[in-house]
Amino acid sequence: MTTTTATDSQVPFRAPITGRARTLALVSLLLASTMELIDVTIVNVALPTIERSLGASAAMLQWVVAAYPLAFGIALITGARLGDRFGRKRLFIAGLVGFTFASAACGFAGNIELLVAFRAIQGIAAAAMVPQVLTSIQVMYAPSERGKAMGIFSGLAGLASVAGPILGAVLTDLSGWRAVFLVNIPVGVVALVAALRFIPESRSEHPVRINVRSVIVLAVGLLGVLYPLTMGHELGWPLWTYAVMAGGLLVLAVFLRSQRRVESTGGEPLVTTSLYAGRGFRGATLVGSLLFVVCAGYFLSTTLYLQIGLGWSVLKAGLVNIPFAITATIGAGTGAAVLLARMGRQVLLMGAVIMAAGLGLLAIVVAEATPTTSYWAFVAAFAVVGLGFGFMVSSIAPLALGKVHGRHAGSASGLFNTTTQLANAVGAAAIGTLFFQVAGAQESRPPVELFRPAYLVVIVVAAALLGLVAVTTRLIPADAHEFGDHG
Repeated sequence: MTTTTATDSQVPFRAPITGRARTLALVSLLLASTMELIDVTIVNVALPTIERSLGASAAMLQWVVAAYPLAFGIALITGARLGDRFGRKRLFIAGLVGFTFASAACGFAGNIELLVAFRAIQGIAAAAMVPQVLTSIQVMYAPSERGKAMGIFSGLAGLASVAGPILGAVLTDLSGWRAVFLVNIPVGVVALVAALRFIPESRSEHPVRINVRSVIVLAVGLLGVLYPLTMGHELGWPLWTYAVMAGGLLVLAVFLRSQRRVESTGGEPLVTTSLYAGRGFRGATLVGSLLFVVCAGYFLSTTLYLQIGLGWSVLKAGLVNIPFAITATIGAGTGAAVLLARMGRQVLLMGAVIMAAGLGLLAIVVAEATPTTSYWAFVAAFAVVGLGFGFMVSSIAPLALGKVHGRHAGSASGLFNTTTQLANAVGAAAIGTLFFQVAGAQESRPPVELFRPAYLVVIVVAAALLGLVAVTTRLIPADAHEFGDHG
């Protein structure tokens, strides 16, 4: 449930830590979260180097990319529930240690098979670590303070999504592909030291017993959806991918129905479906899903257009995202710290309009761009897109989770993150497929003329989806940013 009873509202919130200790605990949580988010995309630009170094086939390179999000998405909700039951700090530290060791193992992997296996272990470790971040923030901060902390988290999430390719390009260019994994070791050690010292332990007052059968059914359903979405394009979308996806959706529908039945009879479901009864959680989750569909497709097609269409180097294509990263950081900080408290859901509307305007500017540039077009021609458009993105991404999590009761924090965090993971997979698969289909429909031409129409179609689709985002913000209650004292 996302509303609070009179009894709940009468219980004052007592933060387990305050002041400098709480700030350092937040730094640890954010370091670990940012490291994990960057790792989702940092490896992409290093794939050609990995191929040459390890003699990897195209199929194994696909698995280097796919093993991580598959394992991560499948294990997320279980990771959240384990934190509720056995201690969020304990699960966070276990996940952080596992992620750091798996990163080191990836960096020293002697063959492609080991690299894929360690990427999957990274994903499982991240699923133990990530859900505890948002839940711990809810525990550490009073409802009136929560928006700013969660906004910083969301802003860093947006920044990490574009920082991955930039950092990956620089590290690969300077030190080789192993550096994109080994860079996690010092970050993980610093985050671990701070976590051990400062993060408070917390558990749900009503921990849910982990039903192994429910975990297996959920994993099968998510795997059935995520595997075809992740690998479908590379495999040419054979008929079986659609059949597996339909089967996965059916399994998830049956699973959610069973969870609803368990909850209605007073049992302890793995997934608290009643969270969707709350307009704030339901509306913000839908807005976030649409945004991440847009962003996954936009980032993928932009990278392909710059590197294949314009023939830019990996480093140049990575560095052109710096204006986006700067304005996204500014937008996220301003949106979370200043505008959200004053404007509420209108921050999302403003961000969608600004981001769509930036895409319009980008379309004008792309329509005339050639391989000799200056880097600077793209700066203004990318900066405007980044500003709008920053306003939105920093506000979604606070609006979704701000009024969730503390006993449901783990479930809500797991659901929110899993939905985001699915949205990313859908966006990359659907918009990536659209990009290649439009490019493939062109007659034999130079790369820039092949990929320009494809990229322009993606821009138009992304702008239309942002229009839908703007309309969907109305589903979020106007007072969703006014967090109640229900802990």
